[in-house]
Amino acid sequence: MIAIRTATPDDAGLIFGFVRDLARHEDAEDKLVATEALLGRALEERGVEAAIAEQDGQAVGAALFFHKHSTWSGWNGLYLEDLYVAPEARGSGAGRALLAHVAAVGVARGCTRVEWAVSDTNAAAAGFYRSLGAEPMPWRIYRVSGEALSRLAGE
Repeated sequence: MIAIRTATPDDAGLIFGFVRDLARHEDAEDKLVATEALLGRALEERGVEAAIAEQDGQAVGAALFFHKHSTWSGWNGLYLEDLYVAPEARGSGAGRALLAHVAAVGVARGCTRVEWAVSDTNAAAAGFYRSLGAEPMPWRIYRVSGEALSRLAGE
């Protein structure tokens, strides 16, 4: 049986472990510069929220999300930053339960959508999301960071 609970700042270490595992899974651990302390602060300040999936009392996954707004629709939504389920718990319903929890939070808050990004190389995740009724959007994500962000801010 999968149980979902709302995470607290005290869960930062547990969640950060899942984030690190996700980075390894996506062969991107070298890009992970966040720390457990930064995640704890974000949870404390409610810049990000999280849910933990537990199976038989053992944490097996997490979802991290935050609010966003669509100027086109005029409504708020939630952005799913990370969804991770430990390999041994995949197929148990933990991922679906985590996404259902995020959806329920959004609906309770009047949100009209939940959105997220998925790596082009993660076909298993894309298939899972489609099985839940999610559709890929015809948008490409752009990012400015590091020195480029500093240069842009200085203009």
